[in-house]
Amino acid sequence: MAKEKSAFLDNLGRIYAMYTVVFIVFVLALAVAEQMGLSSKIIGWTFMGVTIALYAAIGIMSRTAKVSEYYVAGRSVPAFFNGMATGSDWMSAASFISMAGALYGNGYDGLAYIMGWTGGYVLLAVFLAPYLRKFGQYTIPDFLGARYGGNAARSIGIFAAILASTTYLIAQVTGVGIITSRFLGIPFNVGVFVGLGGILVCSMLGGMRAVTWTQVAQYIILILAYLTPVTVMSFKATGNPVPEIAYGQILQKINHREAQLIADPKEQEVKDIWKQKAADIDADINALPGSLEAKRQGLNDKLAALPADSPAADREQIEKDIAALPKTDAEAKEAWTKSKAAAAKAGGPLKIYTTPFTNMDKANMLALTFCLMVGTAGLPHILMRYYTVPSVKAARSSVGWSLFFIFLLYFTAPAYAAFARHEIITNVVGQSFATLPAWVAAWGKVGLFTVKDLNADGILQFAEITLNTDVIVLATPEIAGLPYVIAGLVAAGGLAAALSTADGLLLTISNSLSHDLYYKMINPKASITTRLTISRVLLVVTAVLAAWIATYKITIIVELVAWAFSLAAAAFFPALVMGIWSKKTTKQAAVTGMVLGLAVTLYYMIGNRFYGVNWFGIKHISSGIFGLPVGFLTMWLVSKFTPAPSEELQEFVEGVRYPRGSGTASDE
Repeated sequence: MAKEKSAFLDNLGRIYAMYTVVFIVFVLALAVAEQMGLSSKIIGWTFMGVTIALYAAIGIMSRTAKVSEYYVAGRSVPAFFNGMATGSDWMSAASFISMAGALYGNGYDGLAYIMGWTGGYVLLAVFLAPYLRKFGQYTIPDFLGARYGGNAARSIGIFAAILASTTYLIAQVTGVGIITSRFLGIPFNVGVFVGLGGILVCSMLGGMRAVTWTQVAQYIILILAYLTPVTVMSFKATGNPVPEIAYGQILQKINHREAQLIADPKEQEVKDIWKQKAADIDADINALPGSLEAKRQGLNDKLAALPADSPAADREQIEKDIAALPKTDAEAKEAWTKSKAAAAKAGGPLKIYTTPFTNMDKANMLALTFCLMVGTAGLPHILMRYYTVPSVKAARSSVGWSLFFIFLLYFTAPAYAAFARHEIITNVVGQSFATLPAWVAAWGKVGLFTVKDLNADGILQFAEITLNTDVIVLATPEIAGLPYVIAGLVAAGGLAAALSTADGLLLTISNSLSHDLYYKMINPKASITTRLTISRVLLVVTAVLAAWIATYKITIIVELVAWAFSLAAAAFFPALVMGIWSKKTTKQAAVTGMVLGLAVTLYYMIGNRFYGVNWFGIKHISSGIFGLPVGFLTMWLVSKFTPAPSEELQEFVEGVRYPRGSGTASDE
């Protein structure tokens, strides 16, 4: 067994090189088949089926019943491949699907996501990853239990890990639902459960071992899928196949075109209609209670007045409108307030794409950047990856490789957003509604891209487009008129990104419950078989719950992800940093700081999002900006007034900070 494992590790480069070549040949074969008449539906099903089957095969071949293999992949993953797996684990549906969309919608201000998410890996390399590896545990709650003693800090760590990871997981499952519903032609609510099967087969049998080698395979697919369409678009638009260099020309064209749109009286006409809509909705809100019932009565009267021979579609539409009305005045106020904000934004002035601080002010942009940085350094499913390498040195190298593999996508995202925006405002805006391309209707069925002739002139104005920015990456190949096989490739890449992160998150949640809660706190004598069985059962249960919650489409993906980062930042970053770098930080300090930091973050997140709480104008996606300093300050103060940790523990903590030893742990 040891020889087989050694041979596998020695041949990793060849195995994945061959895998890459075979996958490229597979894509080219589909491209040829498309030219020969293969339908887009079959292409979509082929991409989904082949890639999920591939991940399932890796998961099955990597099955294990050994604890160290299941939890930390036997601590034998080379730094290069762990960096690739971490990149795949990291580049979730938010990075692959939503980041370019955020840049499309926010322009300059969207760079907060890139700066925050990449900057977090600098914090990881400097403050956490090597030292956590030297501690040599299995999970982050494990570290908290070992460093601070007892089960109090471990319990809070379990709760925070589940909370942050579940929030993040729902975003990934939502991304899976979007992809499967569009490219397989099935309802979103069915798509999330179809994708669920792909998630489970990768992680259930082999744990971290299976997830690691699946994530390496998924990274190769997702990076090829991300770079291919934008490279083709770059060459098509500028003659330069390097989008990161060429998109400067496109930015100039965007600015010129947007200046034309600002001066277009038809655009202003549509914006005035949006302003009136916002005013009408405001009047309905102010007329509550009463306005909701008046709307319901009006629709019922309209339905009753329909002639018996009227088209069935007219009756069905009115019935849909009645069913869509909020059930209570409270629900109406919330829904209408959201609609009013959207209408007011659509009616606002169009800002030039490259103008800074048009969608976020400077304070919010800096706050979001900071929260994403410290959240990155506190995410349990990312920190767990550095337990899988053989040594402290490998952990440091692994962070560097992680950053490189993430850089390949992040450096391209601004170009992706620019090319997509250029295509829409240049080649879609200004067309007649009768000649709009087929992709508009296709994505409209999924509810991510809608157009409506508000001023009834028959021509599409930019202000008549309503889109969910999650559509930008997935739809861009079709927007740019590229072969459908490229769209299928992008869908496969988005699915790989969502599945890889979902696998890591599911392991984090199930391991927190089975290892940290059940084994460490409830039944320390549990057998290996019992522990792994419980972990697998919990993994399935968690996945099903996440899929069920995702069917409600709570919010856009990138917003859910931002919440997860704020929660992880407040709950974990102070406790981890103080636990490693301050040997006198006490158990009482850690527990109090984690509780208060997390409580403040949750209070502001929920209060700002739903109840109008507002501190210094900071938005709820940056709630961690308040919880993080509370955590650090509380830990420092409480440590001053509580008994210091034992001398033995202080010496151990000090030893962790020096680069000697491999940081091995008992792998029972």
